[in-house]
Amino acid sequence: MKIVRSPRVYLVGRQTVDDRAVRQFLTDNELSWQTDTEVGAENLCEMAGRVCYMSFGQGRKTNEEYLGNIIGVHHGSVLEHAAWNFLITGVSRSFTHELVRHRAGFGYSQLSQRYVDESTCDFVEPACIADDPELHTIWEESIRQSHQAYCRLVEGLALKYQDEPSATLRRKLARQAARSVLPNATETKIFVTGNGRAWRHFIEMRATEHAEIEIRAAAILILRVLQKEAPNIFGDYQIEELPDGTEAARTPNIKV
Repeated sequence: MKIVRSPRVYLVGRQTVDDRAVRQFLTDNELSWQTDTEVGAENLCEMAGRVCYMSFGQGRKTNEEYLGNIIGVHHGSVLEHAAWNFLITGVSRSFTHELVRHRAGFGYSQLSQRYVDESTCDFVEPACIADDPELHTIWEESIRQSHQAYCRLVEGLALKYQDEPSATLRRKLARQAARSVLPNATETKIFVTGNGRAWRHFIEMRATEHAEIEIRAAAILILRVLQKEAPNIFGDYQIEELPDGTEAARTPNIKV
């Protein structure tokens, strides 16, 4: 049994632009336009915004200037055309219970405890417990008892369903019942797809000092990745250290 104390995020997917199709659109409509960004998501958001007013080749010249204005006037729907795919690991079931409350603009695929054997699973310990030896002992004892109970239940249920001809179904029936004793601290993995506006809302809600510490830590990690990926969309956020040593993020452009 491994104890995990910090999440990990992996950016596994990003958008690309079909330059040939863009050129064809501009030609067909007798337009001339060229953006200065090489980031697909930033390019597409600018293109989408310019379609609204057919302002190709007019007005604000740089992508940073254009998207800065979009964010400043809260024209957030344009940011829905950007999308990123993240794999998040080292997080608890408590974390994902909160994460999946963010519905609009998100898609989720999470590790299934019905099909995956959790006899070798890890557990996520909150820092406030890990930092206190007495509380850590209480937590660890509870986790071990739950984990041992799960393993024993899987073995017993395997015998209970031994007459079931399908080995896959036997395992699923055993694991789906035995998982009922696993705690919220059980580590899980989740694949998350979100558009630019959805990620901004998630960061605004979960990177604040008022958010739960585990999800805030993940939100800050995701923000740092997105600021490198698309600074013209996420560059207005400022990350600051709080008195307790954790971090939070703020933006003057709320509710975009």
